[in-house]
Amino acid sequence: METEKKANMITRHMREGTLLGLVVMLVVLYLLYTYGYLKPFDSWKNRIEAGITLVLLPIGLGAIYGFFQGYRVKRRVDLVRETLVNWEKGSLTDVMPDIGEDEVGRLGEQLVKISKRWEDQVSSLQRLSTNNAQLAEQARVTAIVEERQRLARELHDAVSQQLFAISMTATAVGRTLDKDFDKAQRQVALIEEMSAVAQSEMRALLLHLRPVYLEGKALEQGLKDLIKELRIKVPMEITFEMDDDIHLLKGIENHLFRIVQEAMSNTLRHSKAEKMDIRIHRKQNTVRVMLRDDGIGFELDDKKQTSYGLSTMQERVTEIGGSVQFITAPGKGTRIEIVVPLINDERKRGDGDGNTD
Repeated sequence: METEKKANMITRHMREGTLLGLVVMLVVLYLLYTYGYLKPFDSWKNRIEAGITLVLLPIGLGAIYGFFQGYRVKRRVDLVRETLVNWEKGSLTDVMPDIGEDEVGRLGEQLVKISKRWEDQVSSLQRLSTNNAQLAEQARVTAIVEERQRLARELHDAVSQQLFAISMTATAVGRTLDKDFDKAQRQVALIEEMSAVAQSEMRALLLHLRPVYLEGKALEQGLKDLIKELRIKVPMEITFEMDDDIHLLKGIENHLFRIVQEAMSNTLRHSKAEKMDIRIHRKQNTVRVMLRDDGIGFELDDKKQTSYGLSTMQERVTEIGGSVQFITAPGKGTRIEIVVPLINDERKRGDGDGNTD
């Protein structure tokens, strides 16, 4: 359809050029006939040859003129369209090419102004997210004592009680093993059940014990530490890749860390996956995050977006001026693709480090 539209632009100009050539020919013939410059031909052969020449010449010249005129306009429009597509994908730093000084050129200048305003807004959003991260860090320090007390209560009420029950049941097994073997077997099965419950509760608590923010670490190091700990405690294969030349503002790193953390939590709780891939790469002037698991997947709807925390991920990505796409289906696993544009400081830092290396 796109190729057909492009061809229609050239075809339309060729038709208009042909029509213009015919009109010019008729006007010229009329003027020649009016002022007596047009003489009748001696034979029919000369008349036919002259008629064919008078028809084909303006049609050919008009078609050629229309083709070049249409191609020139199409090429300039295509340049504008390609730049707009790149902007839509997050590459806001792509420069609008010089497309002349006529109406199309003035349209390009206006789009450049819109792009600069858009880039300023994204930059403001990212600076605001950094300020919010600093405020959140201060709030975290203030609330850390209360959080430790709450976790202590949960450990006492949940895991500690389970361990105490396991200890008491184990003592009872030792007393009844010789007297009532069937009862001892039931007590051993109860111990196994309580141990599984305690283990599940500990894993749930471990997810909450993880730091909410990076605590001064770089994004790559923070994710490596998180994955290293989970690999020890969770029977799931986790693959992590991240380019070395990615250097972001603290607010953006904190948001991406929380997004990855939330995605990993969802995978552990809901997907029943055996493998999870986490890839963070820089592509031109954007950072692209891909999270993928081989779990059971789900039907994407408003209810699932709320219960699985997908709407929270969407809000976090929007706060840093990015875009997110959720791709999933029952039995097909889940893939989350995030694109964050690099604006000003982040791009310069990344380029500077690349040049230094």
